[in-house]
Amino acid sequence: MPQLILVVDDEPKVARLARDYLEKNGFRVLTAGDGPSALMLARREKPDLVILDLMLPQIDGREVCRILRQESDVPIIMLTALSEEIDQVTGLEIGADDYITKPFSVRMLVARVRALLRRTRGEVKAPGVVRVGGLEIDAEKYSVTFNGSPLKLTPNEFKLLHLLASRPGQTLTRESLLEDLHGAASSLDRSVDSHIKNLRKKLEAASGDPSIETVYGIGYRLHVSP
Repeated sequence: MPQLILVVDDEPKVARLARDYLEKNGFRVLTAGDGPSALMLARREKPDLVILDLMLPQIDGREVCRILRQESDVPIIMLTALSEEIDQVTGLEIGADDYITKPFSVRMLVARVRALLRRTRGEVKAPGVVRVGGLEIDAEKYSVTFNGSPLKLTPNEFKLLHLLASRPGQTLTRESLLEDLHGAASSLDRSVDSHIKNLRKKLEAASGDPSIETVYGIGYRLHVSP
């Protein structure tokens, strides 16, 4: 199940922009435009992370943050137009885990969300040896066999195949794969597609299962025949 993000902002355009980009990157997203709605959704839906605007009607973001922190350890990113250091310090002191000021880059917002989720919940490490269909991938020996025959891969092809094979049937976004390969700040946004293309050729040449499927507009997944 994709992780759930609650975006709280009284500016509909900002909330919609954040929601659309987060959904494009594989997250489920709920939005709220005021403090009471944010608290209601947080209590009912138990999001994995909250993006919280500081300036909200009825109950402001500071108070919402205080209440959420009293009730749970949900990661919170404060989002605000205020850029003074005192506002940033105040947000962190009342329980926020990170702070982003407007205007913001949606790519950076997604990168910060992923980074905070990793820090607070821990990364799920792929197992050392992965077996899927005819594939056997040994991360420690850095070897791959397909239907018993060795498969020669570049380092990036190996890493991509290991990531996909560790979660067979699950769609991994291009952005998440790119971040795993090159880091959040990378601009090599087409490199994943090139590596996937080469991987497909090598898997097809070995004439076996599984195969890499494209999920258009989102990313890739490893398909295993029943």
